Amino acid sequence: MALSLIVLAAGQGTRMNSDLPKVLHPLAGAPLVVHALAAGRALDPERVVVVAGHGADQVGKAVLDFDPEARIVLQEDRLGTAHAVAQARSQVGHGDAVVLYGDTPFITPETLERLVAARARHDVVVLGFNALDPGRYGRLVTSGDDLLAIVEWKDASPEERAIELCNSGVMAADAGVLFDLIDQVGNDNAAGEYYLTDVVGLARARGLTAGVVICDEAETLGINTRAELAAAEAAFQARKRAEMLETGVTMQAADTVFFAWDTFVGRDATIGPNVVFGPGVTVESGAEIRAFCHLEGCHISRGATVGPFARLRPGAELAEDVHVGNFVEIKNAILDEGVKVGHLTYLGDATVGEHTNIGAGTVTCNYDGVMKHRTTIGKGVFIGSDTMLVAPVTVGDGALTASGSVITQDVPPEALAVARARQANKPGLATRLFEKLRAIKAARA
Repeated sequence: MALSLIVLAAGQGTRMNSDLPKVLHPLAGAPLVVHALAAGRALDPERVVVVAGHGADQVGKAVLDFDPEARIVLQEDRLGTAHAVAQARSQVGHGDAVVLYGDTPFITPETLERLVAARARHDVVVLGFNALDPGRYGRLVTSGDDLLAIVEWKDASPEERAIELCNSGVMAADAGVLFDLIDQVGNDNAAGEYYLTDVVGLARARGLTAGVVICDEAETLGINTRAELAAAEAAFQARKRAEMLETGVTMQAADTVFFAWDTFVGRDATIGPNVVFGPGVTVESGAEIRAFCHLEGCHISRGATVGPFARLRPGAELAEDVHVGNFVEIKNAILDEGVKVGHLTYLGDATVGEHTNIGAGTVTCNYDGVMKHRTTIGKGVFIGSDTMLVAPVTVGDGALTASGSVITQDVPPEALAVARARQANKPGLATRLFEKLRAIKAARA
């Protein structure tokens, strides 16, 4: 059956004390709203509709960067959750609709699949959780798996407040039924808002059935403050570290390693202390990332070693058995099998052939102030220490550059390139210069 995903992302999030829309605050390297969209992908939705409001242009850009086919609709006046869902009506097709929240990042794909499966038994399905401290959450009044009512805390009787099953706000229903029910929602409440929770009572009044699917409370964590965002980050990292250890990754100091939402590390890989993963990193089985490295947007093949103190930026591709050592930065560069880049080097916009050795202090000078240019280094090349490769330039297979050279022209295969001023030694001049400089210093004193 066709399914539409509706993600509510219009709130300002005033308690965040930020100019940034709440759903764009990053968690594990991705905006909060991206986590909701990623979970919803498991449902293979025919349409994804995001309801934006505060900072709609920024929210829309972040959403479309993740899912270019998503549809953005605007909630100009934020009059409650039912009003927000109503703004998506024109973009939602036939079939079921699932409502998610852009500030609730931890709902799992498995939970959403159970929610949709429950639609076979009920016209409206709500996601609930058993809270350790129910506080002011809305309570779910049930009989078996039938949902009788959602009661807001302020309206609940003492008996209803004793209920521990709470409302997450996430809902699934036939799209046509959902919008028909929303049309009947009123705003006769203290806030003057149209609440999506009223849909359950309206459905039952029409003789429709409502049900509940229960998930772990941790999945329903909403982010409203900086403190909650920090707690969510800690929760994500703890869960991701445990997942990595369980799948066969070695970490000597797991609590000091920070992962992004999409980090993939293969079994028997080793991650040293104080390593930070940005988005888009894949580390294959058997690779080693040593201490104090920062990686983002890169691919590291089996048998490769990185670090310590290395930085891999987007577009870095390391083939098998590549070694990248300390204080090396790689950006938009392909390093073929067996390449060694030991220390103190920058390789940007480059291709390096297999079994080439890059000496200390090498720099690919890739930017002319306006455009980027590419450096191509062949197989089995030896780049001497402190070589400046001024792109665009090509160094052929088996060639060698002399230390301290500034290479501005292509180097033929198997050639030695020397591009530095001839050394001149002046006998006794060092002594005379030192004597002169000391005399000047003494006179000033």
